[in-house]
Amino acid sequence: MTIPTHKVDDLKQRLAAFMDYLDNIEPEQTSLDEIDEMLRMLDDMENRFK
Repeated sequence: MTIPTHKVDDLKQRLAAFMDYLDNIEPEQTSLDEIDEMLRMLDDMENRFK
């Protein structure tokens, strides 16, 4: 199965945004809502890549 280039590019952009988000959080101050948002971001990436 070949994955279209635009999907790979989209995934790269989303992963970069996710990594930026992770780099900018303070673990001691992270709320459950922020963790839920990160999980939603990962779910969204997974669903778009299928």
